[in-house]
Amino acid sequence: MKKVVIIHGNGGCTAQSYWLPWLKTELEKKGIAVFVPTMPDNIQAKSSIWLPYMRDTLKCDQDTIIIGHSSGAVAAMRYAELYKLKGSVLVGACYADLGYESERISGYYDNPWLWDKIKANQEWIAQLSSTDDPYIPIQQAHHIQKNLDAQYLEFTDQGHFQNQDIPELVSLILSKV
Repeated sequence: MKKVVIIHGNGGCTAQSYWLPWLKTELEKKGIAVFVPTMPDNIQAKSSIWLPYMRDTLKCDQDTIIIGHSSGAVAAMRYAELYKLKGSVLVGACYADLGYESERISGYYDNPWLWDKIKANQEWIAQLSSTDDPYIPIQQAHHIQKNLDAQYLEFTDQGHFQNQDIPELVSLILSKV
């Protein structure tokens, strides 16, 4: 059986942030094993801490679906450059630090993106973005989608996906397992 690992964003987010607990409950009702850890270093979300944690503690592998929100989505992309996954869902993702010091210090933006490796190491990639995201310009999402050929869902009223549950995620995951 495949497992789902949900990775929150930086800035102090936890396993209890936003829609993460709701999604865990909804997927578990369908018999899917779901892990939603509070990541170590949840303020800065350093890649040097998160990527080894995903490998060594969460055991993300070729049977794992990672759902990443914000910095968690960026971590999912960087993880997939290095390791095989079943698939990933990128929610509110970006590929540049956008001038935010809080993003720059994470280390995710220090190297060029290996888009072909990210694609080759997964069977599928899906992406959710919103045109009214106050932090990430929609051009960031379009660039990621173009480079990853991700299944793409664009909203106009979800902001940075911090305010409400996302039923489309349940349907999306159920269509992939």
